[in-house]
Amino acid sequence: QVQLVESGGGLVQAGGSLRLSCEASGRTFSQYAMGWFRQVPGKERGFVAGISRSGLRTDYEDSVKGRFTISRDNAKNMVYLQMNSLEPEDTAVYYCAADETVFIRRNSRQYDYWGQGTQVTVSS
Repeated sequence: QVQLVESGGGLVQAGGSLRLSCEASGRTFSQYAMGWFRQVPGKERGFVAGISRSGLRTDYEDSVKGRFTISRDNAKNMVYLQMNSLEPEDTAVYYCAADETVFIRRNSRQYDYWGQGTQVTVSS
């Protein structure tokens, strides 16, 4: 069991940066692979980035490669998403999620726990 709370969203101009944080409760945070997803009205919730339980492996959706970095600090029960060179197309509600597997998975339906989401808006 884990509970997740995102923070760090806001308004930023194109080309700017934001760092999202996800704080997890529970004793077994290191047993979960973690992911960041985003959703805009009328579209499915889509994969952005994932990180393995140890933090040694990461995976990114193609459009954010080289711009976004996912990381975790298991000692602090935290997951982060550093977002640089933001574009208007990145505007969405961003969610962190936990998956009880040893893999990094891209399908949102396979994740067990979700945060409440945080809004990111990028202006042109």
